[in-house]
Amino acid sequence: MKITNIRSWVVRMDWDDNPGSSEMRDNQKRSFVFVEVNTDEGITGWGEITTYPGPVANRAIAAFVDEIGDWLKGEDPEKIEWIWAKIFRGMTYVGTRGATAAAISGIDIALWDIRGKALGLPIYKLLGGEVRDRIALYTHPPQPSTPKDIVPWVKEIKDSGHRAFKMDPMMANLHVGNDTFLDGEISAAVVANAADITAAAREAVGPEMEILIDAHGMYNVPSAVKLANALEPYDIFWFEEPVPAESWKALKQVKDEVNVRISVGERLHTRWEFVPIFENNLADFVMPDVTWTGGITELKKITTMAEAYYIPMSPHDASGPINIMAGAQVMMTCPNFYKLETSRYDLSGYNVFIDNPLDIRGGDLYLDPNAPGLGINLDLEFLAAHEVKGADTAK
Repeated sequence: MKITNIRSWVVRMDWDDNPGSSEMRDNQKRSFVFVEVNTDEGITGWGEITTYPGPVANRAIAAFVDEIGDWLKGEDPEKIEWIWAKIFRGMTYVGTRGATAAAISGIDIALWDIRGKALGLPIYKLLGGEVRDRIALYTHPPQPSTPKDIVPWVKEIKDSGHRAFKMDPMMANLHVGNDTFLDGEISAAVVANAADITAAAREAVGPEMEILIDAHGMYNVPSAVKLANALEPYDIFWFEEPVPAESWKALKQVKDEVNVRISVGERLHTRWEFVPIFENNLADFVMPDVTWTGGITELKKITTMAEAYYIPMSPHDASGPINIMAGAQVMMTCPNFYKLETSRYDLSGYNVFIDNPLDIRGGDLYLDPNAPGLGINLDLEFLAAHEVKGADTAK
């Protein structure tokens, strides 16, 4: 079997976060970046790359994938490890994190999809077989601005059967222009409001629901410590990415000064960037994104590394259905699994462009043991009808 073509798809659709709920409906437009790999035996594999904010980033990563695709024509798609290394080492002087890791991710996922389809098996059976029969999920409410906002949203999540949700109770109230991105400071008013939102959420869902807090890697050390300590009384399950990813020593300072659990990994690329996290005891959970960190191949390796330190895995998702299914396929095989992220609890909006709806029941995702590869395929006609180019590819 040979690769005949690799191409990217940037598609945009009206994304109704929850068709059944007026409380959680926002009807925003949403972009997705998919990767299609075709072979001379007629087998197509699908991958995905989490979209980026800004007017040019999705266009740039799509062009990058297309150029790499031309380079891989004629290669054997079963040589997944070899192709991974060819791209990674070939981009040494460009840089092996960021765009390179994302491009590898999309292609790698598609190659595993091809392999599963060729053998008639789901990917998790190629990775060692299942250690569980379902994938526990956590999800998100919309971005809250006030305590009043959050209450009906988290009640809907609880009623759906989900047992955990994640929110950023600071983001909606930061300075106009997000000055926090520049200096890492957070005002006392934003901290107080975040505490009020978290308190309201905890009261609304009761003591059993796990509340995860995302700081989006925005704060300096003293601000992160202040925020974590302010939210601790509401029994938050973890505090995610308290400081920017570039300095693990800053992360160590925060971890040494707070009592809450720390989760990191969304902004880390490949196994090498997780080494200092594990060796310096900097995280209680890790959350690599399968569409950014290096694909299924790399997510499995990072998971095995984490297992040696008894650190639970919780793959990140801020994208589409392939992101979810690729992460789930790996997590089916891993003993050290916590929960898999999804962008909303009702994902029926994906049904317009996948052939098999995601089987989510009671806050768990079920994988079909008879569905080969990822277990889903994309609708080419829908992609073609919703493809966008140029600056319109912004998220």
